[in-house]
Amino acid sequence: MTKSNAGAVNLAFGLIARKSKAMLTKFIQNEFPYDGTQLRSLFGYLDHGLLGDSVVSWVGACEIDFAHMVDGEDLLEKSEIRGGRMVHFILEKFHATLPEMVALQRLFAAIVKDVIVEKENGHPRFPIRRSGDDIYLVLPDGEGKLSISIATVSPLSGLVHFAVNVTNDGTPVRTASLEDLRFSAKEFAELVLSRFRDECRSIREATMKVKWVR
Repeated sequence: MTKSNAGAVNLAFGLIARKSKAMLTKFIQNEFPYDGTQLRSLFGYLDHGLLGDSVVSWVGACEIDFAHMVDGEDLLEKSEIRGGRMVHFILEKFHATLPEMVALQRLFAAIVKDVIVEKENGHPRFPIRRSGDDIYLVLPDGEGKLSISIATVSPLSGLVHFAVNVTNDGTPVRTASLEDLRFSAKEFAELVLSRFRDECRSIREATMKVKWVR
C-alpha cells in the first residue's frame, strides 16, 4: 500500500468513526409484544431506521418461548418469562464482545436505577437495589423483581434486551412495577434513553482526552 493510499484509508476510518460515534435512540409510540425474535442484529436499522449503535424502546406484553430463550439457566430450569405490559429496550453495539455487552448491560441497569431514584428526588417511594443486571423494589409486602435482561452476541454485533414491568399483571414470579412507583412508561423510557445516550457520548469523549503512558 502506498503512503497516499494508507493516508486515504486512515482518513476514511476516521470519518467513519466520527460519523458513527453517537448512540442512536428511539422510542416507538405503538405498542407491540416482545417474543424474543426482536433480539437480533439490525433490528434497529431494518425495522426502525437506526443505522449504527442504537437502543430502541417500546411498551408491550412479553412472552418468550423456549425456542427464542437465550439464557441457558432459564432453559435448564424451564423458567417462564412473561409479563402483561413492560417497557422494552433493545440495545445493539457493533463489533462488541460478550464481556463488553455484559458490562453495558450492567451500566444500563445502573442507569435505570438512577433514573428511578432521581425521579423521587433521591428518596424513592420504596427501597431499590441492583444485583448485577437485575433491579428489585422492596414493597410493603415483600421484595419484587422490577426488571429482566439478557446480553448476547451475533457474528455482527452485541445485543441486550432489558425490560421493566409497567404492571405486575401476568408475571410468573413476584414482581414490582412502574405502577408501584407511579412512573409513566413513556416518561421513564425517554429518560433512560437520554441518560444512556449521554453516558455513551461521555465514555467516548473520555477516551480521546488522555495522554498515553510508557
